[in-house]
Amino acid sequence: MVLTDKQPTAPLQESAAPGAAPRSLGDVVKAYVALTKPRIIELLLITTLPVMFLAAKGLPPLWTAVNTLVFGTLSAGSANALNCYIDRDIDAAMRRTRRRPLARDQVPPGNALVFGVVLGVVSTLGLGLTVNWLAAGLSLAANLFYVLVYSMILKRRTAQNVVWGGIAGCMPVLIGWAGVTGRLDWAPVVLFGVVFFWTPPHTWTLAMRYKEDYAAAKVPMLPVVATERRVVLESIVYTWATVLCSLLLWPLAGTTPLYPAVAAVLGAACLWEVHSLLGRVNAGKTGVDLRPMRFFHWSNAYLALLFLAVAIDSMLV
Repeated sequence: MVLTDKQPTAPLQESAAPGAAPRSLGDVVKAYVALTKPRIIELLLITTLPVMFLAAKGLPPLWTAVNTLVFGTLSAGSANALNCYIDRDIDAAMRRTRRRPLARDQVPPGNALVFGVVLGVVSTLGLGLTVNWLAAGLSLAANLFYVLVYSMILKRRTAQNVVWGGIAGCMPVLIGWAGVTGRLDWAPVVLFGVVFFWTPPHTWTLAMRYKEDYAAAKVPMLPVVATERRVVLESIVYTWATVLCSLLLWPLAGTTPLYPAVAAVLGAACLWEVHSLLGRVNAGKTGVDLRPMRFFHWSNAYLALLFLAVAIDSMLV
């Protein structure tokens, strides 16, 4: 979400200069919503709800689904707000993130910290009281892992940051399954693996586009510390692992033939795109000419369509 300063509508209301704290209630609300990174939350919800269909073998209980999504959203918002607090120096140094609220001084850092903690407490209690405590515990674990392990330790210290840090982004599939069944099983573990293997190439291709930003912020993303060829080769390995892992759901979850057919087609398209990226590297193209964002955008569509297929297939069993 990109925030823009609004012009004053009354004589007593002064316009906010770039970097100044927002003055109107609308600006304040937008700034706090932006702290939660809504676009990232959308991606997490895309993986949560279909797994609930799979767990229920059809439509999940309405209020279980609603409460899981609502409090899951608050949990993800908590993790993202706390990440913004921890990364405020990085965000200010990067073109891609310098319009975030803390980088623009639209929210005091202390307020962002309290906001993130409150969201985390409310989401954990909400899930525990309205869904079950296994889902609540998994949600809290994901939040703590993202904030303490990824944001505070891995991100600034290792090029493998998104490989292991991505575990937090895999947790919604376990939370969705636990919300419906009250337990875990191999099916959500397989889908956990899909998101785990999907995350590095998805993130690395974005980092290839904004390599200079990460370098300026001293974040050792793989594209910053390795050659483009190595980044693409590792992306190919993870993409193959993603596709193969996705096909395991067919025998383990007893899906109809629809799911493996869709997974195979989507996987083939994803593999074509990542191998095309290698072809451009081999042809001597570099930088913008590599067009890494093509794979980034396609990987978004891949994950959304794959999990949509999970939901639809579950209605056919």
